[in-house]
Amino acid sequence: MSVTAADPAHALTPTGNLRRRLLINRLFVGATVGAAGLAVTVLFILIYYVASQGAGKVNLSFLTSQLPLVSFGTVQGGIGPAIVGSGEIVLISTAIALPVGVLTAIYLTEFAHPRVATTVQTALELLAGLPTIIAGIFVAGLLVDHYGESAYAAGLALSIIQVPLIARASMESMRRVPYTLREAADALGVARWRTITGIILPTAAGGIVTATVLAIARAAGETAPVLFTSSAFGTHYQLNPTQQVPNLPVEIYNLVNSANTTAISDAWGAAFFLIVLILATNVAARVWLRRSERKRGL
Repeated sequence: MSVTAADPAHALTPTGNLRRRLLINRLFVGATVGAAGLAVTVLFILIYYVASQGAGKVNLSFLTSQLPLVSFGTVQGGIGPAIVGSGEIVLISTAIALPVGVLTAIYLTEFAHPRVATTVQTALELLAGLPTIIAGIFVAGLLVDHYGESAYAAGLALSIIQVPLIARASMESMRRVPYTLREAADALGVARWRTITGIILPTAAGGIVTATVLAIARAAGETAPVLFTSSAFGTHYQLNPTQQVPNLPVEIYNLVNSANTTAISDAWGAAFFLIVLILATNVAARVWLRRSERKRGL
């Protein structure tokens, strides 16, 4: 059997339109890689700069200062009350946003007519893109003007930010539940609500938990909503949700605006702690999601 040798005069080299398309493809791939590299570079520069300014300030006394029942010492400008206040506000906001977001996701995936689902999803997209300062002003006009600043007002403002994040991610997680499970439940005569609570929600629990944790990380770093609803500043320890409580974003904002060098140093320390907290929360959420998907065979 003879083998035909390749003709050098007809080498398979791109010419004409193919060469132009390959060039455009390389330029596009290069632009996307460059954009991704720029985003990652900016993130690392930001983290490095904040760490270089504030890492040396963070220690146990700085984090626990002014808290009762803590014997690690007290330092000037500690952020202990702000950490506790931020935790309280985020807990309130999550208690509001989690049931609303999950119930919205259940309605859209299991009950809503396609046209209604499209309308509600569009509303969620708009709510997710809403400037956070508008949420703060809205709650300030709704509650603060009548009852004063409080932790629950700040929690309500942050819940407006969390709801679309939880709802959209929960929807995606529920839609990934195999439809055959629903069909099997229907064939056995299982009521729809029992199918949802006994099959769909447990199967999608990993994605819902991940969405909630990511929403918590997002809310913990928001400044504008709490600036209008709970602008307490200083070392006053307060847990009463009907009163304004100190929190990390407002603490950083006020410390940076201070002309005191020590206060600015404290602001860098608080900013570094907040960044580390948010990064750790995001990483933990994504690790949890990957493990839950691996267990489900996804």
